[in-house]
Amino acid sequence: MTIKSVILSGGSGTRLWPASRESYPKQLLPLTGERSLLQETALRLKDFPGGEVDPRPLVVTNEEYRFIIAEQLRQIGVRSPQIVLEPVGRNTAPALTLAALVAAEEGDPILLVMPADHVITEQPAFQHAIAVGAKAAASGALVTFGIVPDRAETGYGYLRSGIALAESEGARALLEFVEKPDRATAEAYVASGAYFWNSGIFMMKASVWLAAIRRFAPEMAAACTSAVTGCTHDADFIRLDTAAFERSPSDSIDYAVMEKLAEAPELGQGVVVPLSAGWSDVGAWDALWAVSAKDGEGNAARGEVLFEACRNTLVHAGSRLVAAVGCEDMVVVETPDAVMVAHKDRTQDVKKVVARLKAEGRTLTQSHRKVYRPWGWYDSIDAGERFQVKRIVVNPGAKLSLQMHHHRAEHWIVVKGTAEVTNGERSFLLAENESTYIPLGHTHRLSNPGKVPLEIIEVQSGSYLGEDDIVRFEDTYGRGTN
Repeated sequence: MTIKSVILSGGSGTRLWPASRESYPKQLLPLTGERSLLQETALRLKDFPGGEVDPRPLVVTNEEYRFIIAEQLRQIGVRSPQIVLEPVGRNTAPALTLAALVAAEEGDPILLVMPADHVITEQPAFQHAIAVGAKAAASGALVTFGIVPDRAETGYGYLRSGIALAESEGARALLEFVEKPDRATAEAYVASGAYFWNSGIFMMKASVWLAAIRRFAPEMAAACTSAVTGCTHDADFIRLDTAAFERSPSDSIDYAVMEKLAEAPELGQGVVVPLSAGWSDVGAWDALWAVSAKDGEGNAARGEVLFEACRNTLVHAGSRLVAAVGCEDMVVVETPDAVMVAHKDRTQDVKKVVARLKAEGRTLTQSHRKVYRPWGWYDSIDAGERFQVKRIVVNPGAKLSLQMHHHRAEHWIVVKGTAEVTNGERSFLLAENESTYIPLGHTHRLSNPGKVPLEIIEVQSGSYLGEDDIVRFEDTYGRGTN
């Protein structure tokens, strides 16, 4: 049978602030290498020796991330992905139900359900476990993968396993999902050898999941079915019927189905496959340090970093040189607009900083200084009273919306490439070192007709410079009028 990757790409990763923001969460970041966690997840079955793999992953995400995800998949050579856009968040069980309904339109594949924000450092070991799980799933089982624990961890839920299944290469009966334990209980779990960490990775045939969700959560199944039935297709994007999906209850895969399988054995057996493949959910900065490459003193770095007399320290430099001197068991994260310093034992408390910033109405939790758009990106490099300066990069062949501002004028200077400009009634080309002025209230548009990225410097001036001062008259990307 064909295996189809289902990638769940929601969540904001607040404990990885300031690198992770609501509009650009951790799964879109290159935390452990050159590729983002999403890209690594999409490539997890590359050259899989254990069966046929559908080359088109199915990604369930939200409207805000859609163009970034599509672009990141394009960068790694993924063609024609299916990107299901949730109008509201409803947790993982509805997300998987949507994926199963879409996948079932083309047959009954085995679904490999993976969160987009996990790290797997040992791909051959991962693929071996998937091959074992696929055999069980092909026979009608609902499979989850249990991480072989290397310590008594109190931050994870656990899976209790039973006897090994016949001819299963290590797969066991799934007996119970267990909530996060206290220290003594966790130590007993690990000592017993019968418990695994709950990875949140699952496998089952699309038809098996749909039968189970219709049995255990009929209201959810009905809402998701209506949402997919009323969907529209826009390039790689599948847009759900919003009103129908909003009627779906919110629940996780664990609670909605997996924990109830004993009540209806005819739906399929619960199976856990042990997984020992360098897994981490990268839940906080200390977890990233644990899975990162380190020097002889236990230091891990990303970006331009200098260590002097440091031990067991993580430095994540996003935009400039960071020099760490005499640091031990520390985490330093630098971005263009924020710096976070924490003891490695207190990285879970970063979410408290995020909560405080939100309470104060600060936008630092929402977006980076560099903001990605479907046409490219912009970086707000300077601002003051009544002015703002942006560096804008437009992808080849892309164009911004035809728009107008009520409260600001703009001056554009081309520094690289060729710009096609609409300014009021005029349309014309600008080459490098040429510029144009957009008066307040003028209809305007910026396009890149060339084959290289277009880079401009934009100087805004006016009484109000917020991103919501925009009226769109025409937009290639289906965005609204404000």
